[in-house]
Amino acid sequence: MFVQRVVRVVAAVLTLAVVVGTGIAWTNVRSFEDGIFHMSAASLGKGGDDGAIDILLVGLDSRTDAHGNPLSDQELATLRAGDDVATNTDTIILVRIPNNGRSATAISIPRDAYVSAPGLGKTKINGVYGQTREAKRASLVQAGVSASEAEAQGTEAGRDALIKTVGDLTGVTVDHYAEIGLLGFALITDALGGVEVCLKEPVFEPMSGADFPAGRQQLNGPQALSFVRQRHDLPRGDLDRVVRQQAVMASLAHRIISGQTLSSPTTLRRLEQAVQRSMVISSGWDIMDFVQQLQKLAGGKVAFATVPVLDGSGWSDDGMQSVVRVDPHQIQEWVAGLLNDQAAGKTEELAYTPAKTTASVVNDTDINGLAASVSEVLSAKGFTMGTVGNNKGGHVKSSQVRSAKTDDLGAQQIATELGGLPVVADSSMGPGSVRVVLANDYTGPGSGLGGGPSNQGTLVSNAGSAADANVPPPSPILTAGSDNPECIN
Repeated sequence: MFVQRVVRVVAAVLTLAVVVGTGIAWTNVRSFEDGIFHMSAASLGKGGDDGAIDILLVGLDSRTDAHGNPLSDQELATLRAGDDVATNTDTIILVRIPNNGRSATAISIPRDAYVSAPGLGKTKINGVYGQTREAKRASLVQAGVSASEAEAQGTEAGRDALIKTVGDLTGVTVDHYAEIGLLGFALITDALGGVEVCLKEPVFEPMSGADFPAGRQQLNGPQALSFVRQRHDLPRGDLDRVVRQQAVMASLAHRIISGQTLSSPTTLRRLEQAVQRSMVISSGWDIMDFVQQLQKLAGGKVAFATVPVLDGSGWSDDGMQSVVRVDPHQIQEWVAGLLNDQAAGKTEELAYTPAKTTASVVNDTDINGLAASVSEVLSAKGFTMGTVGNNKGGHVKSSQVRSAKTDDLGAQQIATELGGLPVVADSSMGPGSVRVVLANDYTGPGSGLGGGPSNQGTLVSNAGSAADANVPPPSPILTAGSDNPECIN
């Protein structure tokens, strides 16, 4: 249930880059790493053999720390976690960093994705770890193995089964594994000074403790936990919760990669304590080598995406469970395409949606209502409506799209949607804003002169057939390249 834990994983791993970047002694950095709990899994790859490092980040719904110690009553109350014993992996994210180190892609898998798992058949992916763990533990105890040893072997088997399941689903060989429980997210978020997010609408949902206004806001650790735990009263349910998680991760990653985190010894000590208490990583993972790769990242080259979904409200084969239906072949093709595109530097294109562009339309003709008509066309395409009116600038002889830069993605797509208008650089335009100037030569959509709507789709492909009402719209692709967090549900 706690997507946040993954956030902590990313924050924890990226935090090591901050440690190096602030000139902390190498021995202190090594001490930082040595205090983290390490585990082994037979299914892990050798790291980078396919031209990339692939890391499985897992958020475990447990009420213990990384060393198996139960959380205190005060900690449980602060986190609104309750005292139920659970081992669901409700946050599952595959992170790829190509060997050139200039980009990173984080791919989320919904907790209720209905998948094939080794030894279990078809099941929800968030139960693979726990079901395998318990089956192995029980069989060992029955065979006379000590309770502690059975517990340890069961946990190892659970992790191994999840790694295999994710690999089979995505077609990617997992090289490293990182796992975190409930408390770590709050501790790491607080150590980093909180996290900034943005909501489209205010929310109040008592079950998760989510009570937030609309707009940009700074959250502390427990608040961020409630923010990413909320699943009820969201337009797309758990899929929107996954996007919440990605938004938090993107915000934390941007602060760390861009050097905005505090470098004081106090901050580092708090980070060290949080990571060492709450994080598990796979043995043989050279964190320092990983940190050196992370230092090459530019914030805009970190993308957060969600695998395509066939049915967001499907049922298991036996009709007993509500599940998210997915197609492994579709996911494997999508993952390969996404990773290839991002490695080629297409992060901004992948993350672009029309809603990110505010389009103003001005009329430089004597045709009444032309600007309003064209604005409606763009609004129907998903662009954010700006001002509509007459052109008060200099007269233009030909219709055009004006933006701060000629390669602005929004300007280029609007130009295409309106029949191939030229894009003109205008230094007075701010980022994300476009002005369409309509002259007497305009015959495109909205003119009433036969210029029908363009067949050019958005740059983000759909996750399934639009004819199927159960196929949810594709989740947005977020990036960690801006000081302004994207507003989400």
